[in-house]
Amino acid sequence: MIPIFVDGPAVEPITLPEMKAYLRIDHEAEDDLVAGLIKAARLMVEAASRRVLIEQRWRVFMDRWPTGGKVLLPVGPLLSVDAIKVLDAAGTASEVEASSIDVDLMGDPPSIIAADAPHPGKPRNGIEIELRAGFGTSPDAVPATLKLAIKILVAHWFENRGDVAGEQILPPEAMALVAPFQRVRL
Repeated sequence: MIPIFVDGPAVEPITLPEMKAYLRIDHEAEDDLVAGLIKAARLMVEAASRRVLIEQRWRVFMDRWPTGGKVLLPVGPLLSVDAIKVLDAAGTASEVEASSIDVDLMGDPPSIIAADAPHPGKPRNGIEIELRAGFGTSPDAVPATLKLAIKILVAHWFENRGDVAGEQILPPEAMALVAPFQRVRL
């Protein structure tokens, strides 16, 4: 199973003015730096929690349907499955009918069951699942503790610029906020 990032997010969980207020910055000289740190911190929190914070589009490729037809999706929380396509031997895609797909949005990990879905004709990457994942489309949808972890991480990087040897991926106080949201690896 290969997840591929397609698009998003449209906004970051923390706005630039919000982060500048947290850092107590009242000038615009470092706006680009702070905006870059916000994005980098979001990516780090997503990696540590194994969850997408703001809505993103992903595409998952599979070689074949698993026994029983239940597919555990590697990206969550799941907002929607937009399409499932199966490729024949010639590479022509046919869309699986939405009525034959059972989507579990609340599962952890999220999953789908594709009953009566055709088998792919291609031996590699013959199944393509298009989905949207994240807590929602706005910063308000992101849990407050994950937003605080981003703020702590940005502040840590802002205050400690440059290389720091032997440092953990996330400061302990940020990791403590992320820990309850961590998905187990399958």
